[in-house]
Amino acid sequence: MNVSLTKDLSVYQLVMGVQVPPKPLSLSPATLLSLVRAQIDLLIEQQIAATLWVKLPPEKIWQSELARYQSSVGASSIIYTCQIDENEKQGAEEDDEAGEENTSSSFSSTHHVTVHLTPDSQLRRENFLMVLSPQFCSLILAHRPLKKRKNQTSGKVNTNKNQPLLIITTVEGRVIQQVLNGIQKAIFSDHLPGSSAPESSPIVPADFICPTMPEAATMSQLFAKQLLRQDEINRQIITARTTKLQQINQELHNKEQFQDEYLKNLCQELRIPLTHIKTALSLLNSPNLKPTQRQRYLQMLNTQCDQQNSLITGLLELVQLERNLEGMVLESVRLSEIVPGVVSTYQPLAQEKGIMLAYTVPTELPSIWCVSGGLRQIVINLLHNSIKFTPNGGEVWVRARLQGDYVQLEFRDTGIGIAENEISKIFERFYRVRTGSTEDYAGAGLGLTIVQQLLLRCGGSISVKSKLYEGSTFTVQLATVGDAPRAIAIEHE
Repeated sequence: MNVSLTKDLSVYQLVMGVQVPPKPLSLSPATLLSLVRAQIDLLIEQQIAATLWVKLPPEKIWQSELARYQSSVGASSIIYTCQIDENEKQGAEEDDEAGEENTSSSFSSTHHVTVHLTPDSQLRRENFLMVLSPQFCSLILAHRPLKKRKNQTSGKVNTNKNQPLLIITTVEGRVIQQVLNGIQKAIFSDHLPGSSAPESSPIVPADFICPTMPEAATMSQLFAKQLLRQDEINRQIITARTTKLQQINQELHNKEQFQDEYLKNLCQELRIPLTHIKTALSLLNSPNLKPTQRQRYLQMLNTQCDQQNSLITGLLELVQLERNLEGMVLESVRLSEIVPGVVSTYQPLAQEKGIMLAYTVPTELPSIWCVSGGLRQIVINLLHNSIKFTPNGGEVWVRARLQGDYVQLEFRDTGIGIAENEISKIFERFYRVRTGSTEDYAGAGLGLTIVQQLLLRCGGSISVKSKLYEGSTFTVQLATVGDAPRAIAIEHE
């Protein structure tokens, strides 16, 4: 039998149409679930074979309750499940307050009848469970009313989906009979021309009468089960909230530890140049100091002051970058407009060290996404590192090419390289590569951290290949303007 309901049927309106209707309560979906479970518990315990009319959310947690009942009571029960027709629903407007979906029930289809609803049915905003049996009748109804508000700019009437869930639960025969009669009138079935649909497909026996009220013992058992189920739901909610709070507390604890470690490292980094400066100043006070020694100590003071200045400048840049990064707007930039100028700035330094510095950036490369000034900073930091860690007589290349939806920018040098166990650490704040060389590679250890933060914002990526004493290759990929920026992916090889 193919059963359908007219679109104007509303169980909520039927209930509210009786004399002295039950009072709706504003409750949560969790409470609705506990009420449904308590009803099913009672039906199973009492082995009550009933006709069920249901329209519940499509999630498995709800449908499993119906399957639990039918598997226990068996063939003596019948379940009418109301659902919106899938084909019609695809073309419906997206104002379905109940979030209704067509779903296949996990219980037996032998005693299960699907009741078809149109997408514009009044029942789309309602969920309910109605139990019809000579021993026990009940109704649990959840209604989400439409609260219309007018958009001041467009004049359209919008619906507010944040309205409270109004729940009615009753065992009064007069109320349930009103709903039953309304459903009977709203049914139309596939039938022969000239036949009367409602009379040809009764949903309960013709002599069925809803009991005025269940027996006192039955009501007592129902209340007890509702309390148990609500207590179970409350415990689950408390457990979930406790787990979430623990996660938040752990995240705060981790953040606090990170800040403590950051401040500890910062103080340590600031203290190192000061220690060298204090040592040099004490040595300069020696009365037997030779001119060459004085010159060496003065040079030490100058170097450590530069180191302190570099560290403070780097810190200020990083703090300002992290503070403003999210608000920075991406702009379209061409590598051919940035890379040559930066390379020419570093040519004198490269010549001083006898380093061959060259670049290849085709002018036809497409524009890329980057924050304002970010590409120049990325090129400066990576090129500066390549030259700094490349000994006299070495080579540094900067090359750019198109790679799919990305422009690839490569910095390759013949420098001292990076040990394999250090590659994963080079993007950490204040981390500086350890070398066996006596040469002092002074720096704040923040350049690569800044590069990483800039790439994070513009959806780029960076990969590192390096071999100790043979050189390193840093490869940056930046999304072209024709492609949306993606999240950062840092790779180490």
